[in-house]
Amino acid sequence: MSRILIVEDEQVIREALKRLLVKHQYSTDCASNVNDAETLMHAHAYDLIISDLRLPGRAGTDLIGNFANIPVLIMTSYASMRSAIDAMKLGAVDYVAKPFDHDEMLNTISKLIRTEPVLDDTLAVESDLITGECDAVVELRKRINKVAQTDATVLILGESGTGKELAARSIHQKSQRSSAPMISVNCAAIPDSLIESELFGHEKGAFTGADTCRSGLIEAADKGTLFLDEIGELPLEAQARLLRFLQEGEIRRVGAVHARKVNVRLIAATHRDLKAMASEGRFREDLYYRLYVMELNMPALRERGDDIVELARIFLSEQNRKHNAKLEFSAASLQAIKAHLWPGNVRELQNAIERAVILAEGPLITPDILGLKISAAHTTPPADPIQTQKSLHEPKPDLSLDDYFQRYVLENQDSMNETDLAKNLGISRKCLWERRQKLGIPRKPKKESLS
Repeated sequence: MSRILIVEDEQVIREALKRLLVKHQYSTDCASNVNDAETLMHAHAYDLIISDLRLPGRAGTDLIGNFANIPVLIMTSYASMRSAIDAMKLGAVDYVAKPFDHDEMLNTISKLIRTEPVLDDTLAVESDLITGECDAVVELRKRINKVAQTDATVLILGESGTGKELAARSIHQKSQRSSAPMISVNCAAIPDSLIESELFGHEKGAFTGADTCRSGLIEAADKGTLFLDEIGELPLEAQARLLRFLQEGEIRRVGAVHARKVNVRLIAATHRDLKAMASEGRFREDLYYRLYVMELNMPALRERGDDIVELARIFLSEQNRKHNAKLEFSAASLQAIKAHLWPGNVRELQNAIERAVILAEGPLITPDILGLKISAAHTTPPADPIQTQKSLHEPKPDLSLDDYFQRYVLENQDSMNETDLAKNLGISRKCLWERRQKLGIPRKPKKESLS
């Protein structure tokens, strides 16, 4: 059993993280400051340290490089992401933004404490996930191999959960930049007021709170790859700066007079129609054509035929190892997996299988514990996109997926938070947010406290 040291001064966060790790069979110890952490490190051997960046007395970065070079994972808020990049330069193996997503935290930990080298093992897992025999995946794999040998800008299109970041990471790992960092940024998760300083950095005094000079995420990716997920969410002002970076190969920090040259390969991804957004004035047309050098289309899971079963078996094997189980799919569950429409795509499939492994009481995974309720109308749509669109607009006696999603969210958002809504729908919080945007479903406003 792997042993992890949590260093966090906020008790609520510390205890929540401990419960999460214990639930997933990790042995954990806790400290509220660096001095207490070092005392524990003298007494025990740890596979990983998860530390808050800002701690009373001494910073979490003081733990980097000590005690047989135990890897240190830094936790930070988006407001202090620049400091997290500095921590990685000091030797932190990775960082996770607070409030952290449980799946993201567990996936990051799983990669960091493997016994094999992290990069090689990560690539092996990713290669499994992009294998398949359907025509769309074969073509995708060919394009990834070709574009990886160039420095061309890549635009990855696809529904949420189809593995856009996975494709970006494969391109980076197969490229000549693989020894340099790949910096991933979810543009939808950073507030508009911070996005420019996060990407481009800022000079001291550029704005209130800018007490020191900070490099941005683009500079952090110098000689490597910058992956901008959900690029359609970038504000227009940031789009203009990004366009200059693509045209000139240089950036100017917020508040700076002189520009800096950078050598960064850009990969962008979105589930939105950027061309339509450009025609409506919500996305810069000149930036769209700068991004549209090489396009990769991620196939939806429902379009991948028998690949769905292959992926399901890969995920089940991973979960069996993770939870020390020996489960198999029943014949009925395999039929249910093939018949389900998978609106959350690969991410939904992963979540459904992990949930089933946890809930299973016998040797077989059955459709009921997968949580797949398939009606007669929910059969696999044809792969032809034109025919698919027609079928989605034909009247049906049952609810469409969007109708079901909208009804479920509106009926339950008063009694559930975003995490519970996403979990019950079998999708991630990010996917929930994206579908809210797509369908125009606003979040329930928080009630103001009475004074």
